[in-house]
Amino acid sequence: MAELLAGAGIVDVDVDDAVADEHIRSSAYQRVVSVTASSRSRDRDRAIVATILRDPIDIVSKTAVVALVDKIAMKVTGSAEFRQWSAELLPEIDQLKAEGYREFIRRRIHDWLYHLSIKDGHTPTPAELAKVTDWMQRRLAEHSMSPAVLTLLAESGRTRKTRNIAQNRAGSRDLRTK
Repeated sequence: MAELLAGAGIVDVDVDDAVADEHIRSSAYQRVVSVTASSRSRDRDRAIVATILRDPIDIVSKTAVVALVDKIAMKVTGSAEFRQWSAELLPEIDQLKAEGYREFIRRRIHDWLYHLSIKDGHTPTPAELAKVTDWMQRRLAEHSMSPAVLTLLAESGRTRKTRNIAQNRAGSRDLRTK
């Protein structure tokens, strides 16, 4: 824990308190994740993930790793860059004891790869859309600027909320002028 905090330049967290209290530790991990994601270099990401995943409480480590995946996915230039980055983490993720958490992180990576492929210009199919989580479908409905993606979500989104958001946004004047 001391090395992780020092590597991120975080000096105001008491290491003994963090080791003893999962809430302090979880907060410290979130700060480490923010510093890590904002770095230009991805060289230390795998080692940081490996360290976080050694936490004795799986939900604490899963939450921090998912936050890092989300932050990196929003920062990368495209799906190829994210695919390479995430592939380097998979051996570490496979060390996570709880199978459900391993699967959750893998699905989150899949969701982001799907999102980034759309951002790269891929037009998704209903079959592809069906393979992403409700969370990603809703995120796309809320943020996509593509009329084709919004139409697909309005027609094939899994939840009524997603379909409604996509339908309302597809008809918005802001999108029609793009």
